[in-house]
Amino acid sequence: YGRKFMTGYLSSMGLHAGEVRVGRILRELHQPYHEFRREGARNLNPVPYHAEYMGHKLHLNQNEKLVMFGVMHVLAVVGYSSKIVAHSAMPVKNNLVIYEEIYRPALMNHGMWDQVRVDHGREFLCLYMQEKLSQHRRNLSRPPYLQTTSTRNLRVERLWPEVNNRVNYPLKQALVHLLDQEAVSLEDNLTRFCISNLTCQVSQIGLNRVVQSWNAHRIPGRGIPNELSEDRCLTEVSEELLPCASVVANMYEQDLGSSLTWVSTFGTDRS
Repeated sequence: YGRKFMTGYLSSMGLHAGEVRVGRILRELHQPYHEFRREGARNLNPVPYHAEYMGHKLHLNQNEKLVMFGVMHVLAVVGYSSKIVAHSAMPVKNNLVIYEEIYRPALMNHGMWDQVRVDHGREFLCLYMQEKLSQHRRNLSRPPYLQTTSTRNLRVERLWPEVNNRVNYPLKQALVHLLDQEAVSLEDNLTRFCISNLTCQVSQIGLNRVVQSWNAHRIPGRGIPNELSEDRCLTEVSEELLPCASVVANMYEQDLGSSLTWVSTFGTDRS
């Protein structure tokens, strides 16, 4: 952890310490890592980004670092504050799960965003509902959603290195070691299912900690995500307008004539 992220983590745990003090202790305890971060900071070239207000942009993106082990992370990040408002780990990227565990709670807890930003992945159900609810937005002049390449989904892409370093890479190293030692085999469907199920649960624990730390840390020149997100989006959305995933999936298939994968698994549970 760097000083800001560590300060955020301590704050999320109810412990308050100054950034300068935390930075000084980190330099003393972990000198090689401090030098690595200091050298890397010189190479940063931030890309300008602008969101006018809370409720302007909501970014959805996925992380596939553990996809070969049946783990997919999806985050929803507020463009204005950089706060992570929803996250989930799933065996395979699935429309219904993303809607139920990411998009729906983000809107129910915070309100209607003017625009949802995604890459060209599988967020069809979320975009379908964003279009249907578009008249409930504050600014109707903007398109309700925008699909761009992952590298331009800036708010989320800058978060993944934190998740990878603290969650995905340690887990991947352990799992690859098990494969190298032939302790497990991904050729067996039951083993695949068990590895996916366990790794999803373990990674969710780590992701919860990263999210708490990130939302409580200070972003230079901007502030703390939790504090910047205290105001709800201006337009609240009632629960009646956000039915559960199975209902929305039926609506989607009837309206568009397209079929969705309702359940996605990694391997099979033969027990």
